[in-house]
Amino acid sequence: MPTLNIHGYNGTPQNAACAALKANGCDAIIAPAIDYDAETPAAILERLRAIIREGQPDLLVGTSLGGFFAAVLSAETHLPVILVNPCLLPFLHLPRLGFQGDIRPFIPLFGSLSGLDRDNVSCIVGDADEIIDTHDFTEHLLYNARFRRIPGGKHSGATLPLPDYFRDMLHYYNEILPRKELAESVPFNLFDED
Repeated sequence: MPTLNIHGYNGTPQNAACAALKANGCDAIIAPAIDYDAETPAAILERLRAIIREGQPDLLVGTSLGGFFAAVLSAETHLPVILVNPCLLPFLHLPRLGFQGDIRPFIPLFGSLSGLDRDNVSCIVGDADEIIDTHDFTEHLLYNARFRRIPGGKHSGATLPLPDYFRDMLHYYNEILPRKELAESVPFNLFDED
């Protein structure tokens, strides 16, 4: 399954999510390096949109601030997404982390999250995240049967059971969701005799 993996602020493309994808046999991983301090949110989104057009991933993965961009892109494209400790309120958190850029462009992008389809979203958060303290909000926004809150999990994906979680979510996106969509697209009277 071709996957676009978007790392977080001050993170690297070879993050814990990338390792979890590889541990589950994903070898078609697109993982761009993003300098969130040097690029505007609009430029980052345009670059990620171009990557989606060219690479045609079947799945988005985003960690922390990368989770924000992955969620925005999922709302736009309806691609399934796995979020790891997503920073869904970057205009709140980035100034605390020393971000010197303009946070205002994140506000209208935040509004696009209302277009997220919860059926497309899987999310795992650490209960002891020392960076993002708004996971209660995240849970209210994104809660579904695949939402996981890990007791003692911190912000680093290395503190979360990502290989196991990704295994389950990849199974869901590869096996269960396609069957569910097929069942929903079949007319109820397909086998009725008249």
